[in-house]
Amino acid sequence: MLPLLLCLLALGCCYWAGRKSLGKGLAALLFFGYLYGILRANLFGVFAYFIFDAGIIGLYLASLFRKPDAQEKKRSHAVFVWTALLVLWPALLVVLPFQPLLVSLVGLRGNIFFLPLALLGSRLKKKDLIELSVGLALLNILALIFATAEYFQGVPRYFPPNAATRIIYASADVAGGFFRIPATFSSAHAFAGTMVNSLPFLIGLWINGPKKWQRLLGVLTIPAAMIGILMSATRLNFILGCAMIAFFVFTAKVKGKQRVLFLFVVGALAATALTNVRFQRFKSLSDTEGVTERIAGSVNRGFFEILSDYPMGNGLGGGGTSIPYFLEGEVRNPIGMENEYARILCEQGVIGLLLWLGFVGWFLIQAPKAFSKGGWATPRRLTWGLSAIGFGTAWIGTGLLTSIPGTVMLLVGMGWTAVPDEQPALRPAQGRWRAPEPRQFAAYRESALGWSNQG
Repeated sequence: MLPLLLCLLALGCCYWAGRKSLGKGLAALLFFGYLYGILRANLFGVFAYFIFDAGIIGLYLASLFRKPDAQEKKRSHAVFVWTALLVLWPALLVVLPFQPLLVSLVGLRGNIFFLPLALLGSRLKKKDLIELSVGLALLNILALIFATAEYFQGVPRYFPPNAATRIIYASADVAGGFFRIPATFSSAHAFAGTMVNSLPFLIGLWINGPKKWQRLLGVLTIPAAMIGILMSATRLNFILGCAMIAFFVFTAKVKGKQRVLFLFVVGALAATALTNVRFQRFKSLSDTEGVTERIAGSVNRGFFEILSDYPMGNGLGGGGTSIPYFLEGEVRNPIGMENEYARILCEQGVIGLLLWLGFVGWFLIQAPKAFSKGGWATPRRLTWGLSAIGFGTAWIGTGLLTSIPGTVMLLVGMGWTAVPDEQPALRPAQGRWRAPEPRQFAAYRESALGWSNQG
């Protein structure tokens, strides 16, 4: 009963917030995305898997009542076309008898459900960005509180062993036999990936926050996100986080005092990492042989066999897209490999893979739009770079397009950076004559008539 009530709550909250503004709607959706993992683990049941889905439906319904203006339609037209193409092909595959209907519907959800978020991202305005960034900063603080509690009290206290927490209990490879910290997420990778994806928005909040408390919130939650990445003990996310911090320090135009303060915080964070063995799993990257074997196994194992045996795919859900425990036994000829492009090939066949490669290629050539100048220039570049790296490394892992809430942030960021930045409102030139407004003209006319009557 409680999971069903939470589904209704998520739908209602996201709908209400989405009617207020797009930024508030996305922040509300991410709130349920941040809590999705820990809720699903403790409220183990069918409806617990659909809490976040209900939130997305609420946001989509709210967006239907908000008609974009002509400028928004023009900016987002290309994103709309690609979204329609990527949705249409999987929708056609549902009617093909590759998999049972329930499996195909779950696979359909995993292949198309998040895609309209790219269209919403292309319509973000400055006000929405501030609201979204403030929401992410507060949510990161909440996640860090849970992560700290799990660090000292143990992960099992917050995540009971069951089918929904298998990934967590398979990741006890931190020095001393400790678990990777998942905070409130479904896995440590989801936790760290969300922290990484939030960094550009936190940096944007620090630089562009219109209020002092917003700028202070941004600068304080940047190192908090990096601490979360260290707690998760995920190597690739640690590299990405460090690269973004370095890019910001050496390219962003900030005041000298702000730069010194930020460098001091980063230095303290580095000292913490180097003095705590539980934060040093990233050192295993020096094992080049192990890293090479890991990549080779992800890339080469079975891709061309899948291509030759299943040119039309194995059906939606047949490649392992977010199949819940109660449907795992229904999948026919389950295949898959640790490669996001291979997963798309497994489920959507060659046509689906070519569509996705075309979309990614189109996104990459939009770099000049992402690198436009303005107050949000640095966050836009970081977001575009994260998206490009995400698809560039998708051949060594899965989950890029099905992570909660990481995929939401990925697609929103892609939509935001694939279109030109919002243009500021034009201000009339100073010192030039301007035509009076209708009310002003009426006032001038009455004044003129009054003078003429007096004469």
